[in-house]
Amino acid sequence: MQAEQQAKHQGGGSLPREAALARTIRLALGVLGMTAALGVPGTDALAQTANGEIDPALRRVEITGSAIKRLESETALPVQVITRADIDKAGVTTAAELMARVSANVGGLTDGASINVGGDQRGFNSANLRGVGTSSTLVLLNGRRMANFASPGDDTGVDLNNIPAAALQRVEVLLDGASALYGTDAIGGVINFITRKDYQGLDLNVYGSRTDEGGAGKRTASITAGTGNLETDGYNVFAVVDLQQTDRLSTSQRKFISNLHVPERLGHLLSSYTSPANIRLSGDQRDFLQEKGFLLNGKPITNRLINLSIPTCSGPANVYLPAGTGGVDACTYNYMGDTELYPKTDKQNLLTRGVFKLNSDHQLYAEAALSRSRSYYVGSTSRPDGDIDAGMVPQLAAAGLTGPLALRIRLDEAGRRTSELTSESQRYVVGATGTVGKWDYDIGLNHSVNVVKDRDTHGYLLADQLQQGITDGIINPFGESSAAGKALLDKIQVNDEVRHARGTMDSLDFKVSRALSAMGGGDLALAVGGEVRRERTEFRPSALLLSGNITDDAAPEGGRFTSDSRNVQAIYSELLLPFTKQWQAQLSGRYDHYQQVGGALSPKLGVTYMPNKQLLVRASAGKGFRAPSMSDLHRPTVYSQTATLPDPVLCAAENNDYSSCANNWDTRRYSNDKLKPERSRQFSAGLVLEPGKHWTFSADYWNIERSNLISEIGDDIILGNLAKYGDLVHRNADNEIDYIDLRKENRGAQKASGLDLTADLHGVKTAWGRFGGHLSGTYVLASKIQTSPGDAYVSNLNAFVTDGVVQRWRHTITVDWDLGPYSASLSNTYSSGYKDQNSAINTDDGSVVQPNRVKAYTMWDMSGAYAFSKAFKLRAGIQNMFNTSPPYSNQAYYFLSGYDPSYTDPRGRRFYASANYSFK
Repeated sequence: MQAEQQAKHQGGGSLPREAALARTIRLALGVLGMTAALGVPGTDALAQTANGEIDPALRRVEITGSAIKRLESETALPVQVITRADIDKAGVTTAAELMARVSANVGGLTDGASINVGGDQRGFNSANLRGVGTSSTLVLLNGRRMANFASPGDDTGVDLNNIPAAALQRVEVLLDGASALYGTDAIGGVINFITRKDYQGLDLNVYGSRTDEGGAGKRTASITAGTGNLETDGYNVFAVVDLQQTDRLSTSQRKFISNLHVPERLGHLLSSYTSPANIRLSGDQRDFLQEKGFLLNGKPITNRLINLSIPTCSGPANVYLPAGTGGVDACTYNYMGDTELYPKTDKQNLLTRGVFKLNSDHQLYAEAALSRSRSYYVGSTSRPDGDIDAGMVPQLAAAGLTGPLALRIRLDEAGRRTSELTSESQRYVVGATGTVGKWDYDIGLNHSVNVVKDRDTHGYLLADQLQQGITDGIINPFGESSAAGKALLDKIQVNDEVRHARGTMDSLDFKVSRALSAMGGGDLALAVGGEVRRERTEFRPSALLLSGNITDDAAPEGGRFTSDSRNVQAIYSELLLPFTKQWQAQLSGRYDHYQQVGGALSPKLGVTYMPNKQLLVRASAGKGFRAPSMSDLHRPTVYSQTATLPDPVLCAAENNDYSSCANNWDTRRYSNDKLKPERSRQFSAGLVLEPGKHWTFSADYWNIERSNLISEIGDDIILGNLAKYGDLVHRNADNEIDYIDLRKENRGAQKASGLDLTADLHGVKTAWGRFGGHLSGTYVLASKIQTSPGDAYVSNLNAFVTDGVVQRWRHTITVDWDLGPYSASLSNTYSSGYKDQNSAINTDDGSVVQPNRVKAYTMWDMSGAYAFSKAFKLRAGIQNMFNTSPPYSNQAYYFLSGYDPSYTDPRGRRFYASANYSFK
């Protein structure tokens, strides 16, 4: 709440006043007297022994953000660590659920947000650090890359479904751009998922959950088995199998959907395709019926869209809503009463790793990770256009109307549109590590594949036979069809793998490091590394899709397969300079070269200062660039649609009759093989405090600027500023929108800055048990995008713009307690409120929707565990204890309306239990 109050009194581009920041720090420390959070326990603590000295015996390890082994506390870059214990206490079972609890992760793709009909990249779960884009967040598995989600679309990144969650030992989140070490796609930061490496024994784990209101239940089981001690046996081999199933969740299963009052509030976002079908009259046909005195619902018609069943409209999904897209003379379809909020999923993961000791100086290792995630998306029923002769409609024929009638049909008899999305991943790594002379080395060969299969399984129909059935009167668009009509609908159901995408990545990488000479604070150390990588993407739409003969599933423009590849080379170096025991510098640089795009040097400088054992000060600055993805460069043109948006030109001609001037306008999304790389500059500065043996506090300021931004102008911005972007809107002879161009271009810039705050309370022993806790929060100072060079920046900080919002303040807080075999955890996640997408429809006066401020969203989770022995533990918990529903939102970007599915959870209160048995 305090962060929210600060947001009201401060501008987005300046640091908060010192007094306000001090109050925030005191508040965080006070809260941590009894609470703490999932995210970074102990990460930034200054590694000390009981007498306050730095422990020289602590093993130096490689930390994400550096290629030189060191203590965790020595790094100049802010790294958050999530441990296996943190994951268990939170009750999360997937990498996507885990990342939703990281305060710096904003606007990533989720199962709920990806629900749509006819959209691309369904089934993709992604991370998005700092809200600067999925494509600018690098996801690693054990320090190496994975193949990106293969389906071409606006986002490029690793599908988190392919991360074997049960195999994780810890997760390291580097909250600083790291292009100088890892590559061009690390502008927002790096997430390194690290698996167990030397497990011995057998570990069995089962998990089950159910929701309070039904739907979205989950069942998981995992087996971990390992054998061999690397030191004594000379080898270690282990494997993890993780199986998960989640049930679907329908709108009818959640009370909060009806409480959102979507028809009353967001009638303009609903559909004018209904059952019984709406009839779209021409202007002449409407004028003719008016002259003949034709009545509907006892009144003369006024609009071109009519429905002969008003005002009943055969609910419940079809409603009579004069202010909706159906208007006063027709029906409106409330798809939020006839769709799913959360898909049914089946996920399987296997990870196996073997390490073999050749001698005291050299080891060989091999790793294989296989995964398959299958999601079943169920949307609203099919909504084709159709034509019928006016003579086949008795009421209109009696009025003397002749000629063809255009229909907007909702085919309830055909069933909901259902798709099966399968994402399969394979990753094989073989390599060697060891020491030659004074050089530590690591060399590895990585072959990674992602395959995405998108199958239409039900509710999609063969368009030509459907139209013929309507024309012949076999299929009734105004009521129940005959037995022959129903048989025809069953016959023309599509069951076809309409899209098949495959992405492969083959790379050879190496790194070597050594101490060079003594300096005042330790050894001068050098690391050198390099990588050669080949990336390849293939996209194969089916012959049926390319024929354009599937209702509601448009063929990509050009009707062709695509196959593209490129080579990438990189070399980097890092120098560690411990000038004194207090001062240390990290200097690194990386040169990347992308075939077709070109290359660039990304330098970085980091500095740490430790004046005493209780304080560490750190800062870093660097440059980076992001090469356009192959999807950005080469993907086929995608035919899609906007949310239901009014056309200002048509609305002016139709006296703001939204039944006539609002529609799901067709769009064409283009790639661009002339794109240039984005450029970036990053800066961070912070401190770590350890005022006592139980307390650690850190605060880090971060600042990111990107230029040459690869983006497209949002459809809501285009329609809201036709004077500037009118050339992107193509119109037919009647001056109605034919389609809108959405083109990838290098345009404008992006700026983002903020503060990361963490605080830890650890190891507090009392007569009532041992307490600990953690706070991890992000306070964003600025987040804004410039659409074109010279334009004013548009801020999405605490304001929903086009496709999302960056909240001012997000945090996770957790308190932990244990006493003997008992333990418990209480956690809270929070996202601050923000200004809604009130200008999505009319940027001048905010008409159509009432201005709204989305309320803050906070959830409480609790879990408890009992250890019967060292081998057997039971845990039970409640997630979303108070059954908090997603707050109402006007947003018009996502298919689901009435709330923002990108950061909220529609599942409600959930109860879960897990059992773990370990044989060591």
